[in-house]
Amino acid sequence: MRQLPIETNPPDHTDYRAIVEPFFRRPKDPEFVARIERLVDSMLADAMGGDSVEIVREFALPLQSRALALLLNVPESEAELWIGWGIHVFHDGASGKPNGSGLETYLHAKFDEAAIHPGDDFFSALTRATFRGRPLTREEMMGFANLAFAGGRDTVIHSISSVTAYLSSHPEALEYLREDPARIMLAGEEFFRVFMPLTHIGRVCPVETGVHGATVKPGGRVSLCWASANHDETVFDSPEELRLDRKPNPHLSFGFGPHLCLGALHARLILRTLLLKFTQRVAGITVLSATERIEKTPGYERQVGYDSLSVRIAPRPGPSDEHPHPGLQQS
Repeated sequence: MRQLPIETNPPDHTDYRAIVEPFFRRPKDPEFVARIERLVDSMLADAMGGDSVEIVREFALPLQSRALALLLNVPESEAELWIGWGIHVFHDGASGKPNGSGLETYLHAKFDEAAIHPGDDFFSALTRATFRGRPLTREEMMGFANLAFAGGRDTVIHSISSVTAYLSSHPEALEYLREDPARIMLAGEEFFRVFMPLTHIGRVCPVETGVHGATVKPGGRVSLCWASANHDETVFDSPEELRLDRKPNPHLSFGFGPHLCLGALHARLILRTLLLKFTQRVAGITVLSATERIEKTPGYERQVGYDSLSVRIAPRPGPSDEHPHPGLQQS
């Protein structure tokens, strides 16, 4: 199944992207920002209510799923089903079973339902959408939905767990952000740079291409290694050092140019909101147990988030600031 719009090139990519962009621009809306803030605030309160919380599946997975329900304008009850799919919609490590067929069945059912009872949600919008004067095919609708559910799931979850673990081992970083929440903007970008959850993505060269002295034949594959680019010593001063005030920070965690990640605004909003609520409500984070998620290939091994991360979150005394911080508005 071709994922849309990412698996197309301009001008097709431009026209396909315009179909769904209104949903992915919603993080620019102050009302939407406020809804994400209320969601994070409520979930953080629950996490602090017990002796411990497992961040990956008990916190990050539900947060990502419920935030996606808000983004796609579907009932929150849908998110409860998505949570059951685990941290990856195609192959969740906990079950060891592929999930792809379940996602496909679910999406077909949602499009069938939207065709009969249309609303103002993501699925209904796709059933009404046209591409250059014709209705979308079901395969095209599935391509859009496939990317929406796969693209920002494990990546957001691994980002949340990585940042939580970092703040536990670097309490001074939490204090630094607490002193001036305006610092959250730059800090969020640095977290995305260092804890890049997607190591690389493959691409096909349509024509013969030279890549660093190697010739790639037409139809040949190349790897765009985002994680390596984010640590390029010719671009970043001391790239292995995490600097919360790094500026400029031209990282490539969301891609670049026409193919810039559709969900970039949403991912940034989730992380910045979480950081803001940490500064307002959390005194400190203690890791109780952790199992790193190690990505293994014949060429390298790299940590990408955690398979499990149990922590104790100590609340700050006194009321939290209930007002959204202007720094969370998306640019």
